[in-house]
Amino acid sequence: MNISVIGSGHVGLVTGACFADLGHQVLMVDHDRKKIAALKAGKMPFYEPGLEELVHRGVEEDRLRFTTSTAEGVRHGTIIFLCVGTPARPNGEADLTAVEEVVRDVAQAVREYRLIVEKSTVPVQTGEWIARICRGSVRRGVACDVASNPEFLREGQGLQDFLHPDRIVLGVESKRAKELLLALYKPLNAPAVVTDVKSAELIKHASNSFLAMKISFINSVAQICERVGADVMQVAEGMGLDRRIGRAFLDAGVGYGGYCFGKDVAAFTQIAEKLGIDFQLLKATARVNAEQRQRLVKRVEEALWNLNRKTIAVLGLSFKPDTDDLRDAPSIDIIRSLRQEGAVIRAFDPQAMAQAKALLPGVTFCKSAYEAVRGADCLILMTEWNEFKELEFARIKKLMRQPLVVDGRNLYQPKTLQQLGFRYIGVGRGEPWDQR
Repeated sequence: MNISVIGSGHVGLVTGACFADLGHQVLMVDHDRKKIAALKAGKMPFYEPGLEELVHRGVEEDRLRFTTSTAEGVRHGTIIFLCVGTPARPNGEADLTAVEEVVRDVAQAVREYRLIVEKSTVPVQTGEWIARICRGSVRRGVACDVASNPEFLREGQGLQDFLHPDRIVLGVESKRAKELLLALYKPLNAPAVVTDVKSAELIKHASNSFLAMKISFINSVAQICERVGADVMQVAEGMGLDRRIGRAFLDAGVGYGGYCFGKDVAAFTQIAEKLGIDFQLLKATARVNAEQRQRLVKRVEEALWNLNRKTIAVLGLSFKPDTDDLRDAPSIDIIRSLRQEGAVIRAFDPQAMAQAKALLPGVTFCKSAYEAVRGADCLILMTEWNEFKELEFARIKKLMRQPLVVDGRNLYQPKTLQQLGFRYIGVGRGEPWDQR
């Protein structure tokens, strides 16, 4: 099948590369000439495990091509996926400027039947607007369908999520659109949820908002655990074994980050308000998440008495492991707050330091975790990269000025570090083990 994907960000490029690997002829379209030139040269615009190899294979086997021409994309693809950005406006609403511009360009270039598929995360009723634009711009007598196929791709696990999805959501309004999309996704052998377009749009926002709410919920529980000396990880385990709840996203820490959750929670809140609904649960979710970052700064300050001239090693900068994405990463806010109090920051991340240098002037970026902790008064674990799981803490203790570990992801065992002579502070881990 001939497929065009407009937008070569995380969603678009993963989608295009995976469809090409499944045997389809895929044309990637992006107006960013530098990005397209880099992709043609084999250079990836971001880090995603396995993506570079998949893109190279698609290009070498002549199933994946790149262009800056929307018209060329329309000529090529019977199915056209819209994967352009929908950033948040200052009030939290999704900015659909790029979506509207692309839809108008696509509609004006259509000469025969095309299925236009929203894959970007958009507010409910966006499909109606796209259909209205198409009716006004597509040539008379030319058929055109609009569908919604929201993505559920986690950064760092995008290929796995695309090729082995929990479900495929298809919002369609015609039999032809339904049959095309079901045939396209059939090789994945995943459950298909076929709905109307509006329901599909809502499924995406509701899903991300619910996951964000679970994170803020367990972080609120962690605060109770800290007050009474309980362990939030044991609480989460006991909760998660209930099939109605599930263990996923019950990990206390410094809160969620990245491009999607914060943006989608804000957008869904605004969608509700426009409809006259005060979605207080989502407002509380966002507030708890913001407070969680500052709570960690406060705990570091309390542990060191004051932050001025203290050297702090930060391990991990990206908002999650296996990505170099720093958008809304908790590390950025936390490091800036620490520096405002006079702290000296030494940081290391396996993938994100090149991008971080522009965002965090004055921070010393190190070549390894061990270099970062040299002379430090405190080690903060911000991102649970695999290589941080097996650090030699006996060696780290010798390198640090003060043996203090603040574990923002509850990656380590408190008792193990206590036995090595560290003071350990986690999130919701109760009192230090040696004081129980």
